[in-house]
Amino acid sequence: MALPTTPQPAPVPVGPNLSMFDPAFAGIDEYGTPVYIPLAYRRLLIAGEPDAGKSSLVNLAAAHASLAADARTVLFDGKLVELGPWEDSADEFVGADMDHALVTLRRLQTVMNNRYAWLLAHGRRKFTRADRVKAICSIFDEIALYATVLGTREQQTEFITLFRDLVARGRAAAMPVIAATQRPSIDIIPKSLRDLFGYRAAFRCTSSGSSDIILGDGWSHAGFCATTIRPTLPGVCYLIAEGGVPRLIKVAYLTDADIATLAEFAAWARAGDRTHPHTGPTVVAA
Repeated sequence: MALPTTPQPAPVPVGPNLSMFDPAFAGIDEYGTPVYIPLAYRRLLIAGEPDAGKSSLVNLAAAHASLAADARTVLFDGKLVELGPWEDSADEFVGADMDHALVTLRRLQTVMNNRYAWLLAHGRRKFTRADRVKAICSIFDEIALYATVLGTREQQTEFITLFRDLVARGRAAAMPVIAATQRPSIDIIPKSLRDLFGYRAAFRCTSSGSSDIILGDGWSHAGFCATTIRPTLPGVCYLIAEGGVPRLIKVAYLTDADIATLAEFAAWARAGDRTHPHTGPTVVAA
């Protein structure tokens, strides 16, 4: 007589079930309270001197967007090494190639125009989670490389124009922008561009002027100055939200091993959902 079999539970889809419309965890404040950033409808500017910890926040944002089931990513990284681990889960990865950067930005602008045309035709003002339209998250590390170093002066001007358009109009089209630079100067981030970013993170800076370029005029005189962040505290920054007061936070840290693991999982989870799917992680039989 056959023994009765134990009922097996229904299979559970593999994945964290993250959404781009969920707030992204950033770290903790000075009182130990968790800090979250709603990336879907916001633009995030990250700036500060080298080794101040900017890459921690960049990678946290990249991890959230790459693991979100309702998001696609477009990555710009002239150095290759900051966002490089996430290349296999991105729809497009742009390195130190100005022609590629401009073509990609033009394509993003076309997609944005098409999305706004759809919203207008349907009497809508913005996309929401219920629309099941995938957010397109563009992440830039390092803005200054494309704005002042690569290509000709005409190409740099076009890059800034296209970049500004994406930052200004991407919000309602579910096309958030995250941008980082280690040169918080007025030629890289003019006030008119800075003010388009609803969230701004100022890591350690060398001058109060640089701190104010990120956070906004007058904050250094009010006691919120990134020059006061000690060099021994990488990952600490002042984070300001729209209409708020700067908040001192400690950004969560991902080790290189953490990033590699998360990036490999994100690439595997997206296999078949991209033009050039990743082969996926190696699976060892039990």
